[in-house]
Amino acid sequence: MNAKSRCLVECNNLNIHYQLSKNTVLKAVDNVSLKIFPKEIVGLVGESGSGKTTLGKSLIRLLRPTSGSISFDGSDITNLSRAQLKTCRKHMQLIFQDPFSSLHPRLKIRDILAEPFLIQKQGDSKSIDEAVSELLEQVGLNQELKDRYSSELSGGQCQRVGIARALALNPQFIVADEPVSALDVSVQAQILNLIRKLQKQRELALLFISHDLTVVRFLCDRVLVMYLGQIVEEADKSRLFAKPAHPYTIALMSAKNHGRAEAGSKRQRIILSGDQPSPINPPTGCRFHTRCWLRTKLGNPSKCETMEPEPVSVENNHRSRCHFAGELANGTYEGNE
Repeated sequence: MNAKSRCLVECNNLNIHYQLSKNTVLKAVDNVSLKIFPKEIVGLVGESGSGKTTLGKSLIRLLRPTSGSISFDGSDITNLSRAQLKTCRKHMQLIFQDPFSSLHPRLKIRDILAEPFLIQKQGDSKSIDEAVSELLEQVGLNQELKDRYSSELSGGQCQRVGIARALALNPQFIVADEPVSALDVSVQAQILNLIRKLQKQRELALLFISHDLTVVRFLCDRVLVMYLGQIVEEADKSRLFAKPAHPYTIALMSAKNHGRAEAGSKRQRIILSGDQPSPINPPTGCRFHTRCWLRTKLGNPSKCETMEPEPVSVENNHRSRCHFAGELANGTYEGNE
């Protein structure tokens, strides 16, 4: 993150709550604040159901927040109407998780890629067709595919079309929602390399949502860790993987056996007990305390159970929502017990 750079995307105390019944509220995103800067790739990781996709969609205002604020390039977009949002839509786009269902099955590829230009009323038929050809070339697809339907393409080809569509209007910010998780392993690396190449060429800011820490470590500059609707840790990639300061992050890394890659690390595989609690009825105190194996080893467990931790800074650009973040970051606990 460039401290001198302007902030491109920012949210403060963002909440996305769903009223399921008179007395039941699902807190999908709960009191989240974050900043994303131009030209950086920010990873957003966490288990399924943690609120990652909901947060990503809310940042580009596909979802209206319950409360809190969202700004894009210095302008407040929190309460803009659909008509008002149309102007800024071209600056922020989404790459969907499922490459097949995200493409209209009855439209040819040329029509799918032409649609953004038509919606924004940019260019005539000739210039749009030229732009479509250029987009296909940039994502590594043959021009002959323009007249095919998505059902005639492979998963990797469909995702390349999805990437091309997201890039059509030269956005500044893209949310990539697990864009390789539905693809074969043999294709994933190709798509990741394509995303990284295009991000650098176009100087994009990218929020990359994933549950795969291997992918995040390869691609991202900075990482946000999400648990039960909250950002529980954020740091530059190198710092986070070297000195995680939240038990949930440590557990995620151990599951992928990342810990052994760090020189001198003694971390072992950590199996979390129980399932992720429901966002309808989150635990009191620290939301992770019901699954945290450290609350009795690091201090008074009643503190974790009754007091909700605020995000604390453990180093420059590294924050953790844990009562014992300092001990974890400084290596007091190495995760080998």
